[in-house]
Amino acid sequence: MSTYVYGITASSHRALPKDMGGVGDPSRPVRVLTEGELAALVSDAPEGLRPKRRELLAHSSVLAEAGAAGCVLPMRFGSVAPDDDTVTAVLAERAEHYKERLTALDGKVEYNVKASHAEEAVLHRVLAENPEIRAMTEANRQSGGGSYEQRLRLGEMVVAAVKAREAEDATDVRHTLEPAAAAVSVGPESTGWLANVSFLVDRDEVETFLTAVEQLREGHPHLELRVNGPLPPYSFVEPGPAEPADSMSGGGAAKE
Repeated sequence: MSTYVYGITASSHRALPKDMGGVGDPSRPVRVLTEGELAALVSDAPEGLRPKRRELLAHSSVLAEAGAAGCVLPMRFGSVAPDDDTVTAVLAERAEHYKERLTALDGKVEYNVKASHAEEAVLHRVLAENPEIRAMTEANRQSGGGSYEQRLRLGEMVVAAVKAREAEDATDVRHTLEPAAAAVSVGPESTGWLANVSFLVDRDEVETFLTAVEQLREGHPHLELRVNGPLPPYSFVEPGPAEPADSMSGGGAAKE
């Protein structure tokens, strides 16, 4: 049977509760595979696993329980190996990398910050910042809306100004929050977000980081911020190419 992998810890990590259940219905018992100084939290992999809410929560619960007792390198939801031996072989092959990551991430959590524009607020800001757009808007208004060409030109100018503002605000999000973080990982671009950034934060600095988020909100009222955390440090495990491609196949990210 295939092996589902939740995360990687030090072999000295405190044991999980004996009745800890993982993914599947009924939930598969979570067990530990040890290889030298490392250990993998695993269970049997159920067939037909899908990223449903119940399964995502089960995956996250195992990582939360493990993380409460010490550093854990989280695997993405849906990380499956052919068998237990494959998992221990990966632990042996990449031992130095995993030990370095466990040391670097000890005592740290991840916060993911996504930013988007509040449409009406950003349009007001664009108008306030651009005299040419204001003048053309007023001229069109006084002439009963303006010609088709004038309306088209105005629309193009507004779109360009909003795009420029998006780029500036994305930079502001990162530069405002980065000083309160130990590391930063920029996520993939996606529709609806002008910024998608993960921050690695020392547990002792969480309040400082969240204060910086509130300052960002106050200084940028045209921004809508979605803050997700604290999370296991998904964006900072830095898996090597051999791991997911050849040994452990992964699905969607549990942090979403």
